[in-house]
Amino acid sequence: MLYIVILFLFASITLYFLLGGADFGAGIIELFTSDDNRHRTRKTMYQAIGPIWEANHMWLIITVVILFVGFPDIYSQMCTYLHIPLLILLLGIIARGTAFTFRNYDAIKGERTQNLYNHLFIYSSFVTPMFLGIIAGSALSGQIDPAAKDFVHAYIFSWFNWFSVAVGLFTVALCGFLAAIYIVGETDSIDDIKRYIKKAKIFNVVAVICGGLVFIASEIEHVGLSKWIFGNVISLVAVIAATLSLVLLWFIISEKKNRQWIRLLAAFQVSMILISVGSTRFPRFVIFKGGSSMSLLTDHATVNTIDDLGIGLLVGSMFILPALGYLYYSFQRKEK
Repeated sequence: MLYIVILFLFASITLYFLLGGADFGAGIIELFTSDDNRHRTRKTMYQAIGPIWEANHMWLIITVVILFVGFPDIYSQMCTYLHIPLLILLLGIIARGTAFTFRNYDAIKGERTQNLYNHLFIYSSFVTPMFLGIIAGSALSGQIDPAAKDFVHAYIFSWFNWFSVAVGLFTVALCGFLAAIYIVGETDSIDDIKRYIKKAKIFNVVAVICGGLVFIASEIEHVGLSKWIFGNVISLVAVIAATLSLVLLWFIISEKKNRQWIRLLAAFQVSMILISVGSTRFPRFVIFKGGSSMSLLTDHATVNTIDDLGIGLLVGSMFILPALGYLYYSFQRKEK
């Protein structure tokens, strides 16, 4: 049952990144859109993420619940040493959701308040995935120092370092790329399709550059990312699969073939990136400075708790997944 719980944990993290990441990417694209096209972009983004923007955070809630109930020691260590980026992440989620709602349903819709909501939505869409990546980079890179003697080294430098910030920027670029690719299949306007393909290419290039920065920062901080990625068979296969899927994705776009396939390819590519990193660190979930770590296979709750949690997740998925599928189906049919 422990492996079932772990499977749900990683599935929730992956789905939150694929769906919630594209959700954040909508605001990132809006941030880098000219004033002339911003209103049209905003309308298209709203049609795309409107049906699912709130449901996306279900995966984050499931992740938190699994950690809190099934792995309380890991949860407490992360909330202690990474409480600052976690707080910024949560504030960004709240600010973004509030702005997204009020800028569309505000009864007054004055220019001043609309500008406030727009800026809040755009910048929180950038900050939130940035700190999501920072948290992930900090947990897996051995930057957390449990032996630190002062506040700065314990609670600031554990996440405010070159590697974690580089991972944060890489996460932002991936979110923008996902959103642009998803939107290509959402609009029928030739001009909009060309515009979003151009943005997808730009974010693709930025993601590659940020990925390079991650490797450079890894060498500076002595994280050893190259050894993670290229010293593990599963990780290496995942990297190759991600590269091939990217090539196929741009071939389909250039040949103007079925644009719906590019969404699956983009999601597959990002999933392979997550697998390439996660497989090298499994079962370790938090790595401390000095080499010690916390493992999902040993630092978990009692057997009875894990069994109950696993049963709850299995039963809950029987209700949640069909309902979520019907949600997507309903809104796609409504648009048609």
